[in-house]
Amino acid sequence: MTDSDFPAGTREARFFARPMRMSDIDFVVKNEKAAYPFPWSRRIFTDCIRAGYQCWVMANKKTIVAHGVLSVAIGESHLLTLCVHPSVQREGYGRKVLSLLLERAKNLKAEVCFLEVRRSNIGAISLYESMGFSVVSERKNYYPNGGNNEDALIMTCEFG
Repeated sequence: MTDSDFPAGTREARFFARPMRMSDIDFVVKNEKAAYPFPWSRRIFTDCIRAGYQCWVMANKKTIVAHGVLSVAIGESHLLTLCVHPSVQREGYGRKVLSLLLERAKNLKAEVCFLEVRRSNIGAISLYESMGFSVVSERKNYYPNGGNNEDALIMTCEFG
């Protein structure tokens, strides 16, 4: 998606956070495909919504620019995905979705949040560190990468 893919007036329109709906999944998958070489499928998002995970989007009446999915259970939370369409990255939408998800985790009595991130994803690592996450370990060959899998950093943030 490029600027021309956004409906007229979308760039100037205000985006707000709301729970992801089944009717959002086509937009969400389109954003995933634009942002990632190995995107999540429609079925994964459907399963996450049905499982009751915290699935949120940044949207306006015309489009969705960011989404995130978080699971919460027994005092722990796990950020499963956070995606911002490439044409609006570095405009604060990822930070807004992440802040919302972390607040939801705290409200659901989670004491910690875990996530995995590609070692090469410097922008995401920087965002996570600025939000209080730190690297605690790594997973070798975790992410598919067209033949040579890429390591993941495991990051965690404890809620005070």
